[in-house]
Amino acid sequence: MQPPHPSRRHFLETTAVAVLGANAPASLASQPGRKPRVAAIATTYFYLSHAYHIVGRFIDGFPVHREGEAPGEVLHRPEFEVSSLFIDQTPDATDLGRAKAKRHAIRLSPTIEDALTLGTGKLAVDAVLLIGEHGNYPENEKLQRQYPRGAFFRQILDVFRSSGRVVPVFNDKHLSFSRTEALQMVDQARALKVPFMAGSSLPVTWRYPALEIPLKRPIRDILTAFYGPTEPYGFHGLEILQCMAERRDRRGRSQGAKAVTCLEGDAVWEAGDKGIWSWELLRHALGRSRTVNIGDIRQNCRDLGVSGKGPVGFVVDYDDGLRGTVLLLNGHVQDGTVAVRTVDAKGKETIASTLTYLPAPPGARFFDPLVLRIEDFFRTGRPPYPIERTLLTTGILDAAMDSRIRGHVAVETPELAGIDYEAPEDSGFIRAPLTDPSPNHV
Repeated sequence: MQPPHPSRRHFLETTAVAVLGANAPASLASQPGRKPRVAAIATTYFYLSHAYHIVGRFIDGFPVHREGEAPGEVLHRPEFEVSSLFIDQTPDATDLGRAKAKRHAIRLSPTIEDALTLGTGKLAVDAVLLIGEHGNYPENEKLQRQYPRGAFFRQILDVFRSSGRVVPVFNDKHLSFSRTEALQMVDQARALKVPFMAGSSLPVTWRYPALEIPLKRPIRDILTAFYGPTEPYGFHGLEILQCMAERRDRRGRSQGAKAVTCLEGDAVWEAGDKGIWSWELLRHALGRSRTVNIGDIRQNCRDLGVSGKGPVGFVVDYDDGLRGTVLLLNGHVQDGTVAVRTVDAKGKETIASTLTYLPAPPGARFFDPLVLRIEDFFRTGRPPYPIERTLLTTGILDAAMDSRIRGHVAVETPELAGIDYEAPEDSGFIRAPLTDPSPNHV
């Protein structure tokens, strides 16, 4: 049975203590009436960028609809103050961050250190948003955009060390383009006891229909259907996959992955025909899609896929023997669905499936539940799910890109095989209505 999920209002009303860390100085923790301060660190800040959506929600608020409330009373304003904003790239033609900071009297910091210290020389904020997505950064030979998330994180840790105090840090999307660097980031955070959360909105966005796989259920096969460019959107597909896979009965084995294979073009369909992934699961997943194209899936992907190369597939072999698959089906779908072969409460095999819904821009409302979860994290110092989940999906993605340039061979990943964690009982996807639920009376 699904555990009760308290309303957002109830959570806000019953949580009285803002996060300042277990070792927060009294000078920060005891200032009456002051909201906890957030430093926002961004690669760039333009219309519809991740910084625009996440930082903007902390500044301006966003609608959260609840049963029984009047439509005019739904604006949620985070109980945090964005005190500083560092932006690495500010091209005049597109930058909105500088004007946003000026309009809201936010300190526009020239360095990450300044953003965290507010010019005092010591850590002066209570939480950090690290949004290293978008911007003009080089690609490597694996076609990975080399965002400086790891470099920014190390600068944040330098301030923590010099100040003798840490605060929660949220890292948007995957930890790094490099699984080696990602492992180092998590190790460094653990050594300093930094509360650390990372990831995207896919695990916490709306699910239609609602789906919560009970913990410790046997899971025999998982398939996610997604879309988009291989590396940046492949991460989203892997997050959908992992937030389902993590709930399985692992029979004493780890959550980790021992091998990853990337397939492209007709090799994807051939793998399905050979039983490497399940056409039956794909049919169930596509049955939840709101964008699935008419016509033959193979022809649609061939005609309309990225660069005319057709579909892309990631095949993930887990340490406990589970196999998971992510298919990027450009030309056939433009949303994210998942199907899980498991057993029901009576032990009978069943296939459960859902759509992880991404409301379209400009609102891109899937950032709403992500920011709500970041707020919870900043307030309590406890991430809603372990950082090891994002570490694993980061590593799987990097290994898939290795497989791609090595001729689509299976890449063994002993460094990922031992990653382990326990999934939260409540996976945290949003249950509040997406839009005003009040009925019309005519």
